[in-house]
Amino acid sequence: MPDVLPEDEVVRICQELIRIDTSNYGDGSGPGERAAAEYVAGLINEVGLEAELFESEPGRANVVTRMAGEDPSASALVVHGHLDVVPALRDQWTVDPFGAELKDGLIWGRGAVDMKDMDAMILSVLRSFAREGRKPKRDIIFAFFADEEAGGKYGARYAVDNRPELFEGATEAISEVGGFSATIGGQRTYLLQTAEKGISWLRLVAHGRAGHGSQINTDNAVTRLAAAVTRIGEYKWPIELTPTTRQFLDGVTELTGVEFDADNPDLLLNQLGTVARFVGATLQNTTNPTLLKGGYKHNVIPESAEALVDCRTLPGQEQQVLEIVRELAGNGVDVSYVHNDVSLEVPFAGNLVDSMIDALHKEDPGAKVLPYTLSGGTDNKSLSRLGITGYGFAPLMLPDDLDFTGMFHGVDERVPAESLRFGARVLDTLLTNY
Repeated sequence: MPDVLPEDEVVRICQELIRIDTSNYGDGSGPGERAAAEYVAGLINEVGLEAELFESEPGRANVVTRMAGEDPSASALVVHGHLDVVPALRDQWTVDPFGAELKDGLIWGRGAVDMKDMDAMILSVLRSFAREGRKPKRDIIFAFFADEEAGGKYGARYAVDNRPELFEGATEAISEVGGFSATIGGQRTYLLQTAEKGISWLRLVAHGRAGHGSQINTDNAVTRLAAAVTRIGEYKWPIELTPTTRQFLDGVTELTGVEFDADNPDLLLNQLGTVARFVGATLQNTTNPTLLKGGYKHNVIPESAEALVDCRTLPGQEQQVLEIVRELAGNGVDVSYVHNDVSLEVPFAGNLVDSMIDALHKEDPGAKVLPYTLSGGTDNKSLSRLGITGYGFAPLMLPDDLDFTGMFHGVDERVPAESLRFGARVLDTLLTNY
């Protein structure tokens, strides 16, 4: 039987994963990841490796397998992805979001970008190693987690807190939202993620005096909440450049000749095309109100009202941001965490970084590689609790006319099939040589 290369089956695996609905609504009402986890475990077991499937709650399933390396004394590498996706409303899409249709050379469907594309790359490379009897230089722990889209309580965080032995000896990890290409200053450039903002999902509860809607009420909880939300949502956070972002912007200046101006950041951001939305959000802390709730009847003034605020904090600034939010909220408004997770920032240097760059250059010689900060978060946050240093590296060579960053949690999510094949080759090279 001829060898099956990773690029030969990565598209099929991606399509089959997308067709398994793993929508995560964040409230436990979704289908869970069990069916996808069983599919992944089957692909792993089929090639002679042993997959461990475990649940944190019924239906919330994770899969982990370990591939032994040539040097048992070398530190292990975690290569991980998540199996859940954000929900998709069928009437907003031009195709079935779970149909995984191959159209115009692209795979369409929820998870095509976030992140069943990377899951498929990982599985295709893992299976190629196992079929051919190849051994990596170090142990590789392949993990597929539940619940990343709701903070990882039932996925990576559960695994780290309850099954830390699965990651024994690991010091580094790679996962999503890095390694994709963008053309900057006429030069194809790959963005390698070396930092990510912290997550502070906050609940605001305003208190007041309940009463009849026809009466004068100077202690109205809804009014108090509305004012607090307005102050927080309209607050202008100052631009502050972390080491990673400064290094990225310096690289863009080298490519374009445009200097970064903190008083007019759009001058440089306009050089980045669609990538600007990712980078622009990493120049400062952000606090975005996302939900309002209060009252139960038109003519009843409630005694309390509630809002949710999505805060994303620069490395090292979580406590400072919380203090400012509490000050902005004002008296009579309680501020508490719904979910809180750390920011990360690691050097754009070292053997793993060099190996990722070399793997990209093997497929795309002469390309530029720059570090960047992710405005969102990944399961690398949970792994950092074990002292594991995480990077974003899901390599994709992308066409210039594809709004890739707009695909994350967007409508009509899609990824070029050829980009997946490219990514599988790059990932195979990395795991062979590192």
